Amino acid sequence: MSYLTFEQDRKLDVIAIGRLCIDLNANEINRPMEETMTFTKYVGGSPANISIGLAKLGMKTGFIGKVANDQMGRFATHYLQSNNIDTEGIVIDRTGAVTGLAFTEIKSPEECSILMYRDNVADLKLEISEVSEDYMKQAKAILISGTALAKSPSREAVFVALEYARKHQVTVIFDVDYRPYTWQSEEETSIYYNLAAEKSDLIIGTREEFDMMEKLTVDGPSNDEFTANKWFSYHAKIVIIKHGGEGSIAYTKDGLSHRGGIFKTKVLKTFGAGDSYASALIYSLMNGMTIQEAMRFGSASASIVISKHSSSDAMPSVDEIKEFMAAAEEVVSK
Repeated sequence: MSYLTFEQDRKLDVIAIGRLCIDLNANEINRPMEETMTFTKYVGGSPANISIGLAKLGMKTGFIGKVANDQMGRFATHYLQSNNIDTEGIVIDRTGAVTGLAFTEIKSPEECSILMYRDNVADLKLEISEVSEDYMKQAKAILISGTALAKSPSREAVFVALEYARKHQVTVIFDVDYRPYTWQSEEETSIYYNLAAEKSDLIIGTREEFDMMEKLTVDGPSNDEFTANKWFSYHAKIVIIKHGGEGSIAYTKDGLSHRGGIFKTKVLKTFGAGDSYASALIYSLMNGMTIQEAMRFGSASASIVISKHSSSDAMPSVDEIKEFMAAAEEVVSK
């Protein structure tokens, strides 16, 4: 059964909006950041990674965001262009803002951390006037990411994009992507995440992220069924709640639930899994797969990416995912 509707007479499959920055991944693994001397540069940012992942799966994607007027901003924009991503919606900052940086530490497969530099970053300076309604009308779906809601004027720009999406029958996908270091408080986060989720058709987040979103409305621990039903009372058709190594559960508005597992792999790092999962899941749903098939495809993509050094560069093709699924062992929790 198809739960989401995608207008077919559109130039682009998905437009992502939000963070486009630089990842600097440690080359020396199994050691702390203090002892790491060299890093490899990649394009990063959750919505950018998902857009790249979709493009590598053959989807037509675009991006709305703001980049610094510097070498890093140009590098990120050129990288998207080289991966056949439409950059019409990318604006160059003229205020002296910088490109966000994320240094990654890989102590072990289980112990990874990210050191973020997010002061005066260009991606959070996207203005309302820089979100084109005409550009939005060209998309079947829009992907928003929680980080873009952290500060003004970026958060207002995202809400304008959401209004355009609802006006023009553009399906809204919300990847919660909670990064506590970009927010003033959990209460502030909860308010703006709830406002965005109310306008979304597909919501993807971890159990911990949904708990944070419910902080102002729920006393004590919540549960998946309560969470899903809350968002079904708005626009949501599918709510996917991720439970780490135990896999994920997709809840649908018809009252059904679908459990997805994980594929065993040799893990190098933990970051990048969520973005690769989202890109392959969205690809699958937009190409007529069932929810169970889409979740398996997403899980396989995630397992591929966490076995490699990068996130964006490691996003796999359709054939790579199929080959991996044929060879890897799948584990589904009861």
